[in-house]
Amino acid sequence: MLWSILRYGRKEQPVVIDVYSTLNFYYAYFCGLLCRLLGISYICILHGGNLPYRLKRLPMMSRMLFGGARDLVAPSGYLQAAFLKNGYAASVIPNFIPIENYPFKLRSKVEPRLLWVRAFDATYNPQMAIHVLHLLSDKYPQAALCMVGPDKDGSMNSCRQLAQELGIADRVQFTGRLTKREWIGLSSDYDLFINTTNFDNTPVSVIEAMALGLPVVSTNVGGVPYLIANNVDGVLVESGDVEKMIEKILFLIENSNQAMLIASKARQKAEQFDWNHVKSEWFELLDRFELKK
Repeated sequence: MLWSILRYGRKEQPVVIDVYSTLNFYYAYFCGLLCRLLGISYICILHGGNLPYRLKRLPMMSRMLFGGARDLVAPSGYLQAAFLKNGYAASVIPNFIPIENYPFKLRSKVEPRLLWVRAFDATYNPQMAIHVLHLLSDKYPQAALCMVGPDKDGSMNSCRQLAQELGIADRVQFTGRLTKREWIGLSSDYDLFINTTNFDNTPVSVIEAMALGLPVVSTNVGGVPYLIANNVDGVLVESGDVEKMIEKILFLIENSNQAMLIASKARQKAEQFDWNHVKSEWFELLDRFELKK
């Protein structure tokens, strides 16, 4: 990343730096520092759902990184509000997906087949998904869960062990990392999407699930309520509340018409994130950058 700035930064301005809230925050910090040292303009795209914590925990590094940026771009009003509270103005440009790559499937009957797509990391609370399946199995012994994503901190092994201890290992599939095309193809075999994270911004995997027609049940954290209107185009529960997530899943299974309505509205919202809609906002931002030069 630093070499790319050294090689291309002066002739390809502005540098665009993706900023997350875990280890990548430090990568972003050093990229911003190098840009400042070289007199190169840069834009920060704010991704990490826990970035408000970084602002409080690392105020000096935050000032160096965000204070030196030509523009800050947040994918939702959640981070925009958090940064404004700390004295940083940010524009809102949502994450985008190429909507034509996401075939919509309206499920006339919702089965207890759950899909979870995220990196295995404690931040995203993957063990909650295992507990959800375990309790769901009390009423639906045929319930199944597929968990897609790479292991980041050993959480995948913890989930495997938990599933074994709860006696449901035969109904949990761990695929590891899949390409976008692979997991989109896999999604047609499942009927509900669960998002169990403790912190979040505007997760692209949730937008993708909405585009695919999977009713989403998510924890109500970070920027998620800026993305999902509760009981309109998705369902929200409090962080870590396994029993409430089970309750909402059972409601969708037993009320297919409501599930279809939620899925249809979710698709409509996901279409707003298509690149053909979002690109004009990026062009406007970059045009402003040119005017400032």
